[in-house]
Amino acid sequence: MHTTYNDLVFEISRKGRQAYSLPESSIEKTDLDAVIPAHLKREIPAELPEISELQVMRHYTALSNKNFGVETGFYPLGSCTMKYNPKVNEDIARYSGFSNIHPLQPEMTAQGALELMYRLEENLKEVTGMDAISLQPAAGAQGEWSGLLIFKAFHEANGEGEQRKKILVPDSAHGTNPASAVVAGFDVVEIKSNKEGRVGVEALKEAIGPDTAGLMLTNPNTLGLFEVDIVEIARIVHDAGGLLYYDGANANAILGKSTPGEMGFDVVHLNLHKSFSTPHGGGGPGSGPIGVVDYLTDFMPSPRIEKNEDMYKLTYDHPKSIGRVKGYYGNFGVNVRAYAYIRSMGAEGLRQVSEDAVLHANYLKARLEPYFDTPFKSICKHEFVLSGNRQKKLGVRTLDIAKRLLDYGFYAPTVYFPLIVEECLMIEPTETEAKETLDAFADAMIEIAKEAEANPEHVTGAPYTKSVRRLDEVTAARKPVVTYQRETGAE
Repeated sequence: MHTTYNDLVFEISRKGRQAYSLPESSIEKTDLDAVIPAHLKREIPAELPEISELQVMRHYTALSNKNFGVETGFYPLGSCTMKYNPKVNEDIARYSGFSNIHPLQPEMTAQGALELMYRLEENLKEVTGMDAISLQPAAGAQGEWSGLLIFKAFHEANGEGEQRKKILVPDSAHGTNPASAVVAGFDVVEIKSNKEGRVGVEALKEAIGPDTAGLMLTNPNTLGLFEVDIVEIARIVHDAGGLLYYDGANANAILGKSTPGEMGFDVVHLNLHKSFSTPHGGGGPGSGPIGVVDYLTDFMPSPRIEKNEDMYKLTYDHPKSIGRVKGYYGNFGVNVRAYAYIRSMGAEGLRQVSEDAVLHANYLKARLEPYFDTPFKSICKHEFVLSGNRQKKLGVRTLDIAKRLLDYGFYAPTVYFPLIVEECLMIEPTETEAKETLDAFADAMIEIAKEAEANPEHVTGAPYTKSVRRLDEVTAARKPVVTYQRETGAE
């Protein structure tokens, strides 16, 4: 039978085929038997597929063609900032002096790398308005956790560690916020949003007290709305003896316009894959630097990069530090990409990033408002939410809209998040898309809204053009099959 490359690699396997040819080993098998511990030796050969080199190439090329990424098409995944990653940054990260060094080599031989990280920290201090930056955390969630450990260390140093056990989190927050707080040993208290979709100041006043360690906040928030009461919110938290944490997931909306420091935040993390165009997705590697104001610098992770005359070095003598949160000093290659992006954009370029991202989001919102429910009418920042409630009354759910979008060649927006918006569609166009792309996406969404009115069954049956249509999601979740099962009688 002809191979279509929709088959699993095990299904095209035929006994005796191979994709490589290795020279004969000079090590006798008996020598290997002597050095390999018995518990590490296989009793039966690994059941690996047996295919030719050409079949390997075609198989993985076919898989890559099934994948969707920002270079494949529009990726309006709300809250994730799926912007294009300039390839010049990839080239710079692959320079021999950056890619062929080792974290354990002497500092004298890695001065260029240390200088780059020192300069990146200085740039991020300016971007955030913080007094110190650590590049050590490997991802945004680890940055959150590290920042909360600093909260804990600060309160313990003030003799209030046992008292301040509660972290306040808005009901629209990213799920990592309460998760990070729990992992750091805090109790989570939810703060209800007001009718405008922002933190309810009165609700905050009722929840805050002497047991409050701090408040975690994204600004603009996960609904794409700027917290206009942020100065008052910061005052309320600080007057109660708490600290204010800035989740930098949405920093793409404020670059060059404002800083968390100006808003009154004490600790901030940044997602370099979101705001500074390093690779996003695929499980990493990531980078989630944290920044703090001056009175929290003693608690920052160790080691730290310091400049002594013309020498850059890592310093370890920080007795109040929360310690190391990541092996070595973060994911260096990712930080190189972010530094290249910041230097190529410059201050005016970063400001334009935010202006264009906000313009694109409001343009799309204006085009789609007549066809979908919009729970919040005010001007948004870099992202916005719609509701599929109007379509739900016709028998079409938000999930159906997302599935139908696949037939139009678009990746679906984030759906059903934030949880406080029923039938939520969360859309973030980013600044790197052309107007023609935004219009094509808007046209597709409008057409689906019209389909929901004229022929809802057609929408609920989507997608029609993909190699895999709809799964039984309940069965897939409760009885997943995640390993290949050889059929009886297969070669």
